[in-house]
Amino acid sequence: MFFSTLPIDLNLFLLINQHWRLNILDIIMPILSSMPVLLTALGISLAWAIFKGGRKQIIYFLILFAGMGLADFSTKIIKDEVGRVRPLNAVAETFFVEDGRWQTRPSDFVQTKEHGTSYASAHCANTMSLALLSILLWPALKKWPLFLPLAVGYSRVYLGKHYPTDVLAGWLTGVVVAGVIWLLWKELERRYMPPDPI
Repeated sequence: MFFSTLPIDLNLFLLINQHWRLNILDIIMPILSSMPVLLTALGISLAWAIFKGGRKQIIYFLILFAGMGLADFSTKIIKDEVGRVRPLNAVAETFFVEDGRWQTRPSDFVQTKEHGTSYASAHCANTMSLALLSILLWPALKKWPLFLPLAVGYSRVYLGKHYPTDVLAGWLTGVVVAGVIWLLWKELERRYMPPDPI
């Protein structure tokens, strides 16, 4: 990895992962980070959108999925280049979920991995892209979709999968990807979907 973990980054991770813990959060946080749960919610939302708004909604959801796919691909490139080891493989006493149950690294845990996939968070990039494109495609949603990437970002630190700077990098990647996808969509719309004549 070409940069070191800053003290503020590590300290905030320790606060969220090791000190600010609640039993209810131990249940909620794995659900917030679950991609099957997110995809199921998107499937239900798609069915509802088609029912209420017609087939054009399918195009909108394809835009959402394109944004999530590009965000995921972008973070993979970053992860391969940076190689930051996840905190659950680097920090003693980290809480994390494995095989469906909570575990803790021992206090004498020593990092052995030299290359990892912590930076940047794909979950955060995907959900930020999803949230921003949702706001742009359905303005009536206002800013409510932004709660999703915020909650997912917190969950990734709580679950010991990422440092806070991994989350920030993921959010930034999602913002950039959403902007690119939106500009491409507006250009395609301008060229191939002229407005209905008055």
